[in-house]
Amino acid sequence: MHLQNILREKVNSTVSLEKAISQINFEIQQIDELFISYNELFEKCRVEEPSLIELTAIGSVLHSFYNGIENIFKTIRKNIDGKLPVGHHWHSELLLQMSQDTYNHSSVISEGLKGRLSEYLAFRHFYRNSYSFFLKWNELKKLADPVVSVWSECKAELKMFMDSQI
Repeated sequence: MHLQNILREKVNSTVSLEKAISQINFEIQQIDELFISYNELFEKCRVEEPSLIELTAIGSVLHSFYNGIENIFKTIRKNIDGKLPVGHHWHSELLLQMSQDTYNHSSVISEGLKGRLSEYLAFRHFYRNSYSFFLKWNELKKLADPVVSVWSECKAELKMFMDSQI
């Protein structure tokens, strides 16, 4: 009976890991598609200041970007670590947890990447609780310009994490 329980637990763990990796890869594809879809807008904004409508679109892309990142982090916590953070500051706690070792794996992201992503988390909070006409290009530009490189760094670290789990 003890051996059956161990085998059952191992099978359930493998299924959860496979499910998590599949969901992570799906989210990666979605975020890649997000940047492909809005590439023309980001390129235009590198040479001229965006209009209010373009600012609103960029804000929406940055919001979606962090939502996708957070979906990946929730998948890891739920399917690999077994629990999500709770409480008023769970979004910040989730990001922090991704940069820390756990009992069953090393950190998912580096401290440096955590710092960069925290800026997108803060923006998402602002975006959700504000009106889009408050967006200012001189502030949004600080997030828009590096977002693709931040995403590339994040993808590389996620790939290293997934490879370590297989």
